[in-house]
Amino acid sequence: LWWRNRENRFLVMVIRDLLNLCEITKGKDNKAVIASNIMYVVGQYPRFLRAHWKFLKTVVNKLFEFMHEMHPGVQDMACDTFLKIVQKCKRKFVTQQVGENEPFVSELLTNLATTILDLEPHQIHTFYESVGHMIQAESDNTKRDEYLKRLMSLPNQKWAEIIGQAGQSIDILKNQDVIRSVLNILQTNTSVATSLGPHFFPQISLIFLDMLTVYRMYSELVSSTIAEGGPYASKSSFVKLLRSIKRETLKLIETFVDKAEDLPHLGKQFVPPMMDPILGDYARNVPDARESEVLSLFATIINKYKAEMLDDVPRIFEAVFQCTLEMITKNFEDYPEHRLKFFSLLRAIGTHCFKALIQLSSQQLKLVIDSINWAFRHTERNIAETGLSLLLEILKNFQASEFTNQFYKTYFLTIEQEIFAVLTDSFHKPGFKLHVLVLQHLFCVVDGLTEPLWDASTVSYPSNAMFVRDYTIKLLGASFPNMTAAEVTKFVDGLLGSRHDLPSFKNHIRDFLVQSKEFSAQDNKDLYAEEAAVQREKERQRMLAIPGLIAPSELQDEMVDS
Repeated sequence: LWWRNRENRFLVMVIRDLLNLCEITKGKDNKAVIASNIMYVVGQYPRFLRAHWKFLKTVVNKLFEFMHEMHPGVQDMACDTFLKIVQKCKRKFVTQQVGENEPFVSELLTNLATTILDLEPHQIHTFYESVGHMIQAESDNTKRDEYLKRLMSLPNQKWAEIIGQAGQSIDILKNQDVIRSVLNILQTNTSVATSLGPHFFPQISLIFLDMLTVYRMYSELVSSTIAEGGPYASKSSFVKLLRSIKRETLKLIETFVDKAEDLPHLGKQFVPPMMDPILGDYARNVPDARESEVLSLFATIINKYKAEMLDDVPRIFEAVFQCTLEMITKNFEDYPEHRLKFFSLLRAIGTHCFKALIQLSSQQLKLVIDSINWAFRHTERNIAETGLSLLLEILKNFQASEFTNQFYKTYFLTIEQEIFAVLTDSFHKPGFKLHVLVLQHLFCVVDGLTEPLWDASTVSYPSNAMFVRDYTIKLLGASFPNMTAAEVTKFVDGLLGSRHDLPSFKNHIRDFLVQSKEFSAQDNKDLYAEEAAVQREKERQRMLAIPGLIAPSELQDEMVDS
């Protein structure tokens, strides 16, 4: 295309001039400004870099130069730009290019120690993530494992040294410099696991059992420090540092499990050794020493291995359910991280291991339903949405099970009452879409129930639908005393009449809310959020159809790996 050739010529001219300017300009500040210009421009044109290897190599070597530049911000930008370029051009670095003696990644690994010499730990993590992307693009297993071994040789040497010293004297692990080194090594591993995915297996296998031993030791140290120092000890810098080791360990395992989607047997073999050091530790610990990442790790494991985890769910449930609920249901503020992750775990169990929920005792199942009701009453939007999504999945699963009558007879009225409570509360407008879906499900499910929802010993109704109509009219009549009985009855009849047509059902509820006193004087855009999202997507598609309206860097690049 003529305009692309013209753009390429312009780009070469701009970068060449900027590189020359960088060479001849005096003063660190001025050089830093030019350097940031170069890095910004090259990061915007991955397609051009892929097509011109020599230019790409020059740009990357220039970034390595900038990684030694101590001017504030330059090293950060160099590492971030390197990551951005590698993500778009990764295959170029593992292919031996014309005129080269070896693939670029091999040359890079030979000079690794020198390249990262002046970088801060967080910049080294970004650098390692970038190289992980390169190695992931290598299709030859032997070469890929060899590159990984070379990449991890520096952190692995340090890890082996620390584990060796700890074997002589466990007290070495209490030294703050050693704790920081352990944390840094774990973070480096997490960065590589993020980009390398399932191919990180040889490396995590190497450190896994030692890592769990270190986790258990630091966990015991946290518990004993809090037990001796009282509640304020949990806020001390020493305890925070120890807990950061635990969190990073959990994050590394979760990252690997999450990315190992092509190799389910690999991740699954890591689960049994984790049961006591991680789950048992969570149950035994004082609340202030429980890591919320334990909940998200096991949610990830269940989402990944689904029904294969069925036999492990009772153990998970026993270790985390009761003790976490006690932490998060005292109020809406304490332990915010545990809240969302707890309901995400519950959702994973409800979606993939539903049989485990059926096997709970009636008291335990009531606890689950109560906790879900508590979640969607929460003012924190993420928690409320997770609770509603989980409720919807559990309702559908019970509808398809042999326990459908028993379940709905016990919980139908409670759930309907709770959903109407949040639906008619203007604080919960963002959950409108899910409120509507739950109500629609409830009003449709009554037709399939073969046992009465009402107490047959006191009253009698011709059908469940008539009973639900009567119950809903009374419920809303009490909630909206300013509305006449005729208005409420008309609304409920409209709900039952439109229940099999979601758009009509939704519009009927929305019209009712907008006309009510509680909503009439407010901004109700959240009630129309779904329609607004559809409109935004239409507009984006229109802009995509016109070249140049959307920046190249924002486009999904269809040639990422070519």
